[in-house]
Amino acid sequence: MRDEGCRVIVGGPTGMIDDRLIEAALRLRDDCDAYADRIVGDGLVDYVYNPLRYAWDIHETYLRMAACGAAGTVLLGMNPGPHGMGQMGIPFAATSVVRDLLGISGIDVSKPAISHSRRPVNGLVHPKEEVSGTRLWGLLQDRYGDAEQIFQNVFIVNHCPLMILQGPRGTNVTPNNVSGPVVRDLLERCDQHLMEVVIALGAEQVVGIGKYAEKRAKVALGEMGIRVRTCWHPSPASPLANRNGGKDWRENVSAVLP
Repeated sequence: MRDEGCRVIVGGPTGMIDDRLIEAALRLRDDCDAYADRIVGDGLVDYVYNPLRYAWDIHETYLRMAACGAAGTVLLGMNPGPHGMGQMGIPFAATSVVRDLLGISGIDVSKPAISHSRRPVNGLVHPKEEVSGTRLWGLLQDRYGDAEQIFQNVFIVNHCPLMILQGPRGTNVTPNNVSGPVVRDLLERCDQHLMEVVIALGAEQVVGIGKYAEKRAKVALGEMGIRVRTCWHPSPASPLANRNGGKDWRENVSAVLP
């Protein structure tokens, strides 16, 4: 159900912010199906999941909720992780965050056309928490309050919506570690989507969560006059995120938040 309280962009094309974000995401979803097939077909990786396809209903619910805040700051992630967006279609998702903070439940997901046996998709009932997600959303909740207040300040999106898996263990591979013309084309398409998100929101600032996201934001938005900043990634694999019991990471991220 559409929230009729969503703001119209002043001076921009008519239409609701949520509709424009959803239309942009649908176009990206469809284009990424073809990119995923090409990446696997070219033998670059073993599996590519498109959560915008199999978890679309959850993603659309998230977009309609988040768009109503018309946030001036976009937090830009890299691509889905296996326990977060790869399960639920929401950037930096974690099972408890989606259920308790965002209040999203009772929406089923389908399955990738071809999936890795060690990377099943369980959707909203996924049993393992995504630590990066609990850290990021937990910080935002502490700073702003409930989901409505969070979305009045920040909008979270991943640069690339595809989850890339390699090898018998289904190792998560980030886009910067895959090469080839098709990947270049994919990232350029994702740059275009980021521009569409920024324009739809009327955002004034993009914060890349990690250096890679910052780099892509600068490439995509270099001629738009949008302020691009960066913060440390909350991954538990990052020494910076774990330093001083996480206190340094929280201070680093807080310094770039509105």
